[in-house]
Amino acid sequence: MFSLHSVAFERDDRRFFSDINLTLVPGDILQVEGPNGCGKTTLLRIISTALSPTSGQLLWHGKDISRHRLDYLSNLLFLGHLPGLKQSLSPEENLLWWRRINANNSQLSNRQVLAKMGLSGYEDVPCYALSAGQQRRAALARLLITEASLWVLDEPFTAIDKQGVVQLEGLLMDHVNKGGVVILSTHQDLRIEGILRLSLPLLAEVA
Repeated sequence: MFSLHSVAFERDDRRFFSDINLTLVPGDILQVEGPNGCGKTTLLRIISTALSPTSGQLLWHGKDISRHRLDYLSNLLFLGHLPGLKQSLSPEENLLWWRRINANNSQLSNRQVLAKMGLSGYEDVPCYALSAGQQRRAALARLLITEASLWVLDEPFTAIDKQGVVQLEGLLMDHVNKGGVVILSTHQDLRIEGILRLSLPLLAEVA
């Protein structure tokens, strides 16, 4: 379903990682691990196509992503380390905007989604007035409306409480049980059976 072949990344004459090879199939969850500065976020941004690798190839259903980018992106949900919310808009307004720029959306209403994320009563509150945990929940609400098969999540457990951790783990499991794939970075000790791990060493050496 998704593959990396000999992927490497260098910037300003510094090598962050090299020769990364992996293949993921429906039902897989991959946790990218490693010390700060090893390139976890960089790798996830490459997978999201926000960055290009120095060398190597990304494949989606056996096709080079660089030649089939629109098809790939229509099946991808990327959530970065920051919530990615328009602060002057409410959670519901952010979801309305997000639905309009994404092709694959579920039929759940925004109010239903926000209620499931524990944001009942906060649907119309500007995001700048929400706590960090509420903002994270508003961002993660996208997981409930997307039909994308590949989720790429950078530190999705940041700022959420124990109940939120359990709920998010459940969302990840539901997704892969339906044939989806998840790639994420987190310092959270996940209680998910069969999780795959990719450990990045701290290279950052002069190339």
